[in-house]
Amino acid sequence: MPRTPRMKSSNGIYHIMIRGINKQTIFEEEDDKRRMLKTIQKCKEVSKINLYAYCLMDNHLHLLLQETEESISKTMQRISASYVYWYNKKYERYGHLFQDRFKSEPVETDTSFLKVLRYIHQNPVKAGLTKNVFDCKWTSVNEYIRKTDLIDTDYGLCLFSKNKRKALKWYEEYMIKNNNDQFLDDFVRVKRSDSEVIHFIQQLGVENIASLQQMDKSKRNAIILELKELKGITYEQLSRVTGISKSVIGRVR
Repeated sequence: MPRTPRMKSSNGIYHIMIRGINKQTIFEEEDDKRRMLKTIQKCKEVSKINLYAYCLMDNHLHLLLQETEESISKTMQRISASYVYWYNKKYERYGHLFQDRFKSEPVETDTSFLKVLRYIHQNPVKAGLTKNVFDCKWTSVNEYIRKTDLIDTDYGLCLFSKNKRKALKWYEEYMIKNNNDQFLDDFVRVKRSDSEVIHFIQQLGVENIASLQQMDKSKRNAIILELKELKGITYEQLSRVTGISKSVIGRVR
């Protein structure tokens, strides 16, 4: 059966996901992720792409890029072939590492661009791996704040404001905003209901939400910290259930 042709983007911008064959791990350790970023950097220079975002998960990665002189198919072939050669040599293995065909979707509008940018950066959060998007080590979320040579940040920031200070402020606010956006995905979401959260609070010895709000600060923060350790709970949900502000919840360490 012939493959379905890829949807073409009128502006050359695509959201791309590439994953391990049979969803196997493609990054065994942090050194592998560093190697992938070096590979992307090298191929970026050769292929002349604009790279707006990345996220490296254990068995897949997301990219937001724009083709210019070379097609995304050729660019992704460069990236995958270079990394697989290095990976196979390191781990003394043979054969394919990535699924045969990477997934892609065109990003046609400014609104879609910002949503995909946030989606990629929130990937580890929505997978239940971390609570704070800015704590994610293997995404480009912080590269918009401390600019690097790998990520082209000007295009995305200008969509927030021409004023750099305002753009960064609104960017940070947008990156932590809760949403139900759905794009290319490769993980099972972990999400808890409000009733589950309330039940867990009661298991911690808290009779009701009012008593939590009236607790001594140190005891209250200890409860909040326990809740933050649970997978599938967002700051917004904790704030909604407990009546404690997201800023207070975020500061609890």
